[in-house]
Amino acid sequence: MQHNAFDRRTLLAGAGAAVAASAVGTSPALAHGGGHGGSGRIPREQISIQLYTLRDLLAADLEGTLAALARIGYRHVEHAGFHGRTATQFRAALDRAGLRATSGHQGIPQPFDAAAWQAQINDALMIGQRYIVNPASPILFFPPDGDLSKLRSLPTAAAWRAYAADLNRAGAMARAAGLRFGYHNHFWEFTQALEDDTPLVAYDILIAETDPRLVHFEVDLYWAWFAHRDPVQLLAYVGDRIRQFHVKDMRFVNHAPTFTDPGTGVIDFARIFRAAGNPRRHEYIVERDDAGAAALTTAAVGFEFLSSVRF
Repeated sequence: MQHNAFDRRTLLAGAGAAVAASAVGTSPALAHGGGHGGSGRIPREQISIQLYTLRDLLAADLEGTLAALARIGYRHVEHAGFHGRTATQFRAALDRAGLRATSGHQGIPQPFDAAAWQAQINDALMIGQRYIVNPASPILFFPPDGDLSKLRSLPTAAAWRAYAADLNRAGAMARAAGLRFGYHNHFWEFTQALEDDTPLVAYDILIAETDPRLVHFEVDLYWAWFAHRDPVQLLAYVGDRIRQFHVKDMRFVNHAPTFTDPGTGVIDFARIFRAAGNPRRHEYIVERDDAGAAALTTAAVGFEFLSSVRF
């Protein structure tokens, strides 16, 4: 999801609640991305890109943009829809480019509808996915104009528990079809939920209430950082339940966070990847929400960074 530039007031309004103590940890210190010199490296077959990054280019020229990604070196992508094609047509376009969508962002129906979710699973199987990932929680929404003060009032812990139950149902159906089901975070999962006037952290509820056999986590590193949550502490807390990373970097403009190409900002990805352990157990997915017309540059910078980073 894209947001507009944040000023200090809206940043504090949107993420300030996340600074409250939780089982996940405290605010990380900012560190420059990079971190060469270790022995760990990411196998190229574990590198992917979220096609939301290239949505404008794909809308204008699907075949040409997919071919350009293959020329950069990508073999895997994560889709965010089929760009006006059916799943069969989109799979054919990927095949022609020599690409495979190992993962896809496909939201669970709300209220949960088993037949509608099965249709999503069938599309994922047609595409040839390994992962099917719920892209966002509907409990809090992202205001279209980026004004975080317009976020809905704090939801209850019961609402998050009910949503976790739906994630478990979706995960059970995905597992029965041979797919791994994941949950992708933004920043609002790290804000507070209320239970009898006691503040809880929504992400902690999702961790506790989802079945580890059915639901894994795709951690968007930008949004975790934005919410003052250290991904290394998340890894210590949930371990192997983190299977995928969105490698999205952050820079600051007039003290407000915004996006930048992977490896060019303040997030110390090498430290996170080192804590994650065996890189063959994870997908590393390049993303930049505001790449626009320069999305192929972002794709090339991100691929080179993930190919060369050492940890």
